[in-house]
Amino acid sequence: MSLEAPEQTEVAPPRLREVAAFFLKLGTIAFGGPAAHVGIMEDELVRRRKWLAAEEFLDLFAVANLLPGPSSTELAIFIGYRLRGVAGLLLAGTCFILPAFLIVAGLAWAYVRYGSLPAAVGILYGVKPVVIAIVVQALWRLSGSAVKTRTLAVLGFLALLASFVGINPLPVLIGAGAVTAMIYSWNHHPAPTNPAAVLLPAIPLAATSVAVPTLGGIFGVFLKMGCVVFGSGYVLLAFLQADLVTSRHWLTGGQLIDAVAIGQVTPGPVFTTATFIGYLLAGPKGAVAATVGIFAPAFVFVACAGPVVRRLRTSQFARALLDGFNVAALALMAFVTWALARAALLKPDGRLDGIALGVGLISAILLLRFKINSTWLIALGAGIGIAAIWVRK
Repeated sequence: MSLEAPEQTEVAPPRLREVAAFFLKLGTIAFGGPAAHVGIMEDELVRRRKWLAAEEFLDLFAVANLLPGPSSTELAIFIGYRLRGVAGLLLAGTCFILPAFLIVAGLAWAYVRYGSLPAAVGILYGVKPVVIAIVVQALWRLSGSAVKTRTLAVLGFLALLASFVGINPLPVLIGAGAVTAMIYSWNHHPAPTNPAAVLLPAIPLAATSVAVPTLGGIFGVFLKMGCVVFGSGYVLLAFLQADLVTSRHWLTGGQLIDAVAIGQVTPGPVFTTATFIGYLLAGPKGAVAATVGIFAPAFVFVACAGPVVRRLRTSQFARALLDGFNVAALALMAFVTWALARAALLKPDGRLDGIALGVGLISAILLLRFKINSTWLIALGAGIGIAAIWVRK
């Protein structure tokens, strides 16, 4: 397999205000969860703006998947660090999170005031198929950089199979990296004795058991979750159910479902579910405490891992590790895309939704053939969705 260091982009680094502007836009329009966020970042930053090389993007994506916390947010923070150092790290992460925080806090206010969720069915109906097209396009392009040998192709297939049978993403990623590292060791003697570590130990924080939610208690609960939760909002749901519903009784099951739904249907990080819950528990201050708690570990983890990523790219042994991580990360992304496609293109009775399928196919053609910017396609999908729901009424 190819273990050469990735080619560096020759494009001048963007200015801080350009980094801020991009991630503010991404946080405002990035519907569809982590897979969609990654797809949009790849489309904008690798293919259009050329701020990053494809292999470099894959490296950051793979390491972000190995860290606890929201993977797409950590990828945004990694990219900010890569482009503009610590200032870029703070700016990219904050700008990506801020629009979602404001939107979710506003929806939480309406929920508390009126007792139900504002209607967003039409927007979601039209945007979901567009998201599928964006993610599939990103998978296709990134696979050209990640699947460089037959061995990696087989490894990617096995990682995808493992995902379908329900194996946790973390062992899949680590296992793929271990396989490619062993292959390198067998082919290059002696093997390196001090391989770079890419996993940061997550330190679970003991949450204080309190009957009534306080700002300190809310912050502590979500800080713990930010330190130990790997993967998507679906993984977060299990932690929220066990901690806030079953153990502390801070929420009812219905409130938790509504909170997770808000995190899924709004743009930006899915983990802003914490914002909604914090508002329910303690108003605006609770929303801030929960949001800071769940996202703060991501900034710390990336700040610690950022220098390691640069060293990894100069080590042939580490390149072998990253080859395995990259192909497994794409397999996990493909698995998520399959689940998203079923949700977006099938009706509740299991039949194919012709309108949604049409929007998805048109979006794919416009992306692949005419290179239309994904932002415009999301806006178009939202408009079609609103119109379709209105006509049905």
